[in-house]
Amino acid sequence: MSHNEPSNKIFERERIVFEIIKNNLDLHHNALMKLIVPEFMAKSTFEKTRDLLLEKKIIFVRIKGNMKFYAPMENYEQKLYQFIEHSTNSFFHDLKLQIKRLEFDFPRKDIDEKIKISSSLLKNLLETDNGFTFLDSIKNPKKTLYKDEHLIIQQLIFKVIKVIRTDADFEIIFPTITNYVGIRKNL
Repeated sequence: MSHNEPSNKIFERERIVFEIIKNNLDLHHNALMKLIVPEFMAKSTFEKTRDLLLEKKIIFVRIKGNMKFYAPMENYEQKLYQFIEHSTNSFFHDLKLQIKRLEFDFPRKDIDEKIKISSSLLKNLLETDNGFTFLDSIKNPKKTLYKDEHLIIQQLIFKVIKVIRTDADFEIIFPTITNYVGIRKNL
């Protein structure tokens, strides 16, 4: 199981921006910024957080004249699930392509690159599997809808481990990457 947790600051910032937008629908962009900056965050942080909320389709922009107004998206819960499903599927397909090239590219890398690549791939595979588990849970908690994807991820993890096992630097790489992906050894 992956033990990666998103930063609490990101959650807090998203919550602050969303809450202020939700409670101040009549305020335009600059007025919202005055409420948020600098008390809660810097201007660039506000803009990045706003962009994240827009990308996740939690809020949308209404333009009146030359002013931007933000509002919570209707059905934002459903749109957020669609965003999660789309990004999880895209990430899943990207990972499959990366792992397809791994067997050829891996032996040509130095040991630090091998550790970075393999730990990143394993973490991303586990996070993608978590994404499919989340989607399974919200869509139908009594049935595994992404059974094929879970199985393919399991096979992809096997492929990554197989490439590492056959590498000349296996004895150095393997203990390091298991620590990076959150698998602790009790020796």
